[in-house]
Amino acid sequence: MAHVDYFFSPMSPFTYLTGTRLEDMAKNYGVTITYKPLDIMGLFGRTGGLPPKDRHPNRQEYRLQELRRRAALAGMPINIKPMFWPTNAAPASYAIIAAQADGGGDVGKLVNRLTACCWAEEKDICQDDTIRACLTDAGFDPDLADKGMMASADTFAANLEDAVNRGAFGAPFYVTDADERFWGQDRLDDLEAHLAGKI
Repeated sequence: MAHVDYFFSPMSPFTYLTGTRLEDMAKNYGVTITYKPLDIMGLFGRTGGLPPKDRHPNRQEYRLQELRRRAALAGMPINIKPMFWPTNAAPASYAIIAAQADGGGDVGKLVNRLTACCWAEEKDICQDDTIRACLTDAGFDPDLADKGMMASADTFAANLEDAVNRGAFGAPFYVTDADERFWGQDRLDDLEAHLAGKI
C-alpha cells in the first residue's frame, strides 16, 4: 500500500485550498496518510524561504492574486487577508497530532475545518473554543485540545526536522514512500498521476 507523508501548516492558505482532494485520492488509490503539521516559519528559515511579510512587494501582490484565482477555480470561499492571520498555529497543530494519535475521528476533516476557520470563517485557530469546535466537527473528543501537549509539542518539533531532512521547503508538501516530492496544492494532479503509475 502506498503512503504519503503530508507536511503542512494549519495557517497555510494553500493547505486550506487542498480541501479534501488528498483524502479523496487516498481512498481511490488505497493510500495511507500521515499528517505532519509543522512550524512553517521555521521551515522557511531552515530552507531559504521568507515569511510572506518579508517578501518583495511583487511576490506579495502575486500571492494574493494567486489565492483569489485558486480559490475561485476550486469553488472555495476565501478571505485573502483574514483577520486572524498570521497566528500561533502550534495549538491547532498539537490538536491535530493528538487527534491522529487518538484515531477516533477524521483527521483530514479536522485539518480542513481548522484551515477553513482561518481562511473563510474569520476565526482564530489559536483559540481553544475554535479548536474544540473543529475537533467535535471531525468526530473527536474536544478534550484532545488539552491532552498530551508535551508529547504533541515534541512531535511538532520532530515534524519540522523530518520535513527538512525529507526535502520539504513549503506547505503543503507531500512526500511518497518512493521519495517522490510534490509541493503545493496545485501539484495534486501530479501526485495523483504518480499514484496511478503514470509518472
